[in-house]
Amino acid sequence: MGKLTKEFRDFVAGGNLIELAVAFIMGGLFAKIVESLVTNILMPIVGIVFGEPNFDSVMILTINDSQIRIGAFLTVVVSVLLTALGVFLFIVKPYNRFKKQPTPADVPPSTEDLLTEIRDILAGRR
Repeated sequence: MGKLTKEFRDFVAGGNLIELAVAFIMGGLFAKIVESLVTNILMPIVGIVFGEPNFDSVMILTINDSQIRIGAFLTVVVSVLLTALGVFLFIVKPYNRFKKQPTPADVPPSTEDLLTEIRDILAGRR
């Protein structure tokens, strides 16, 4: 039983599990921010354009007391697209902008660059 306990402790204390837990928590926090962006800013803009902030009451087909709510489906589709846009504009784009770009010192010169430099040095000797 002691071996199983040690393996479980190593698993729980392992770096990957802790990093995954932190990423999960941070993802939940970012989800709240993006959800608020979509609900409080982007969907009201949809309301300005279309007259309502959602399409829930539009395009409802009623057949034998059964409702097919196409507008509610469209609201979810628009919400998902706006959420993806919010994630892209406010998380992905800034992350890519601030991500470290390789500097010329980090990138080794190509063979062609080295040969050009040698040629220029030899040409200067003449």
